[in-house]
Amino acid sequence: MNVILFGPPGAGKGTQAKYLVKKLNAFQISTGDILRDEIQKNSEIGKKIINDMKDGKFVNDEIVNELVKNLIFDPQKKDKLIFDGYPRSLSQAKNLDLLLNSANQKIDFIFFLNVNKDTIIKRIEKRKIIEKRSDDDINTILKRYDTYMETTKPVLEFYSKNPNFYEIDGNLKIEQITVKMDVFLNV
Repeated sequence: MNVILFGPPGAGKGTQAKYLVKKLNAFQISTGDILRDEIQKNSEIGKKIINDMKDGKFVNDEIVNELVKNLIFDPQKKDKLIFDGYPRSLSQAKNLDLLLNSANQKIDFIFFLNVNKDTIIKRIEKRKIIEKRSDDDINTILKRYDTYMETTKPVLEFYSKNPNFYEIDGNLKIEQITVKMDVFLNV
């Protein structure tokens, strides 16, 4: 089963993805984690990524698509992918469809965690203290939220037409969101 978790920064995608990984014996594909790993390696890609992230921009689609491609074609991960934060743009969504088709896979469920800005600010401030993430600066987050809303609107329209698309109130408590997803997943 392949699942997309979709929502703005701080919506709880990572938390729900970790739950689904355990529940479904799957693999989390977190573009945020993949990008942070590249930065930590201090690779050429990592250097490009860090400049975009500091400016509150999304990382270039070509870079992200290439990093994701390697994971989709890993035979151990076939039909066991939980996409956390990918796709974020229409070109990434179309690329994902092409990659999955060529790997003989499909998306089984798409969950959009719809969260308001106030809730996100509270969550990010809490996460910054707990996880000490460098990309959790409030000004950067507000830029990323606005960029997210602008960039992902076409992606939302692209996926919302699918019968396997479910919008969940992301302002709910973690456990309530998890229960709603379980009902849709029928697990």
